[in-house]
Amino acid sequence: MMMRAHLSALVLLAVSALPAVAQTSVASAAPSPVLVELFASHNCRACPKAHRTMSEVDAERDDVLILTWSVDYWDYLGEKDPMAMAESKDRQRSYVDRFRLRGPYTPQTVYNGLEQCPGSKPPQVRAALQRVSKADASPARLVRKDAKIELTGTVTDLTDIFVIEYLDGDANPTDMVHPVTKVTSIGPWIGGRVEIDPSVCPTTCALVVQEAGFGRVLAAMDLHN
Repeated sequence: MMMRAHLSALVLLAVSALPAVAQTSVASAAPSPVLVELFASHNCRACPKAHRTMSEVDAERDDVLILTWSVDYWDYLGEKDPMAMAESKDRQRSYVDRFRLRGPYTPQTVYNGLEQCPGSKPPQVRAALQRVSKADASPARLVRKDAKIELTGTVTDLTDIFVIEYLDGDANPTDMVHPVTKVTSIGPWIGGRVEIDPSVCPTTCALVVQEAGFGRVLAAMDLHN
């Protein structure tokens, strides 16, 4: 269940409204990974191939962060999907509108909110990753600085910050890459410099900065606690 918390109740503190350029000289960071989101269901016949494709991409590349969102609209075809969440369906519906699709489908993959294609077709997956790599530079940056995570940048529209919990390693009993278990919105961001305490992630999470309305993903970071 998604929970929106007030900024004052979070360990997310606005430090200043300095331009992003001024901040990059203070902290360094690796380029933000491409957020790859797979929408799938265990009642979807093509989804096992998509899971294999995502596993291959995850093993081959260190510049991606893959999340698998389970949806429930195929539950009438078989057993109820135990990993399905309402947030998965809501998120995918927003992407349907963004990409002007006729409707949601599985296995769909979305790349930084900029590209989409069937996740069961490796050539299309690799082509989408290639196109995203040529996108304009993001105005936002996430970096680790001392014991905090620092978000800096200048944005013109409202932006959301999500903590997305997922299963990994021995904790993941499925064949999915990083199945999502919980989403928490930790507040809007309107630019400037913000510090985020890593304790917002209780286990294994993705920290995602995304234009409001599930638009472009501006920055992402993998967190392990």
